[in-house]
Amino acid sequence: MMDAMSDAQSQTPETPAPDAQPVEDRVNNRSQKPSSDAFKQFMGSNWAPAETPLAMPDASSPFAAQRRKALSAQFQGERLVIPAGPLKVRSNDTDYRFRAHSAFAHLTGLGVDHEPEAVLVLEPVDAGAGDHGTDHEATLYFHPLAGRDSEEFYSNARTGEFWIGSRPTLGEMQARTGLRTADLSELEVAVTKNAGAVEFGGVRIRLLRGSDLNVEALVDTSRINTGVDLEASDALDAVLTEFLSELRLVKDGWEIEELRGSVAATIAGFEDIVKVLPAARGHSRGERIVEGAFFSRARLEGNDLGYDTIAAAGNNATVLHWIRNNGEVRDGDLILVDAGVEADSLYTADITRTLPVSGTFSEVQRRIYQAVLEAADAAFAAVKPGLRFRDVHTTAMQVLAERLHEWGLLPVSVEEALSPEGQHHRRWMPHGTSHHLGLDVHDCAQAKRELYLDAEIVPGMVFTIEPGLYFKAEDLAVPQEYRGIGVRIEDDIYVTDEGAENLSAALPRTPEAVEAWMARLLG
Repeated sequence: MMDAMSDAQSQTPETPAPDAQPVEDRVNNRSQKPSSDAFKQFMGSNWAPAETPLAMPDASSPFAAQRRKALSAQFQGERLVIPAGPLKVRSNDTDYRFRAHSAFAHLTGLGVDHEPEAVLVLEPVDAGAGDHGTDHEATLYFHPLAGRDSEEFYSNARTGEFWIGSRPTLGEMQARTGLRTADLSELEVAVTKNAGAVEFGGVRIRLLRGSDLNVEALVDTSRINTGVDLEASDALDAVLTEFLSELRLVKDGWEIEELRGSVAATIAGFEDIVKVLPAARGHSRGERIVEGAFFSRARLEGNDLGYDTIAAAGNNATVLHWIRNNGEVRDGDLILVDAGVEADSLYTADITRTLPVSGTFSEVQRRIYQAVLEAADAAFAAVKPGLRFRDVHTTAMQVLAERLHEWGLLPVSVEEALSPEGQHHRRWMPHGTSHHLGLDVHDCAQAKRELYLDAEIVPGMVFTIEPGLYFKAEDLAVPQEYRGIGVRIEDDIYVTDEGAENLSAALPRTPEAVEAWMARLLG
């Protein structure tokens, strides 16, 4: 048998046949691509002139410039590299819709699908000689539109206009953002020139990691070639990531208006949810009908969902991150919906409402809902500049622990439950009450603890207040009537000079208002 093996059979995976087609090219085996000179010439001819509308500065442009100014002041004399990130494969040769890294979006003001593989580079210059009197000159590197006389125009399914539509030119992007622009082919030189150890006269590079592996490889190779310590550089990169996250802790006026728009679209999405509840009740995957209704609104009025929608009916509402959404929606149950529309600017809302599927709360459901509402109201009433962020959670927990004690569910006193050694109430409220909100649904997540949980609240901060109570169907520590009920109420809070504004207050919150609102929408 061994002697009869053909040469092809004896090939090992490590030694492919010399004429083997590269694996990465085999995706093209499903179709025949014309390659004749006649075809190329024909494809490049007889096209109407490309439209070149006058590009105006984006409304975000002056605000993004101020953010770059703060970044420049923090890292004088250092080259800063902030990638947008590449396209990500969803399945074989199809990509997810592109979304830039939030730090890139924050510093450029660009949202929607601009620009895969783009990189923002802040080049150090003499003090005050940079953009807007800063210490850096910023350049946006990206792959511009290929001309219709190029093969890329019709042959590249990722970048060709024939496949994906028009893309901005270098000049258009410069006019919109106020940034210098350059072809992505120039990036390598821009990033690596003069790079090296500072003590030997080189320029230190700081990189936003975790966004683009190709850019990371470029920077790390440069570091190795110039004798820069990689471990020390990783620590420097982490400081940049941290600062870019902390830069978003306080929102500017443009960001607040974007969040208002996201909230308004999200409220419209919740109205859509109520209207499809009758259809959801009659389907074996009713939660998907709810999810689909909100997704339609997100795509209609925004860029996308800010995060996967939680549409959790019945006992599923006690699963904190239930995104399977494949359950039934039954009369008599509650449905907890946690959802947010992401605007074209990439700012997202994050709102939760718990609704009675039948339109009316039962006595036990109302009791639990009212306790959560009181905790949310108490936390909101406490918010003002000078309060510590952690105190928002503490305030909500005080109310919930008292209600759980009144219902005879706590095995200890309220004081013992609230003590660091106790925390018994957290069995039914295991998550935090608040998180910052903005470009990411959990914004500013890389900020230092002292600037987040332990920080004083200041005007311009935007965060959620979202207490809940979750009594799982299998929880034998509570009476039968509580089991299978999960309630969360979440609103988006904007801190003002005087106190706070509930950006999502227009969406009904009290049991009575929820019932009346649902009755009106259902006719």
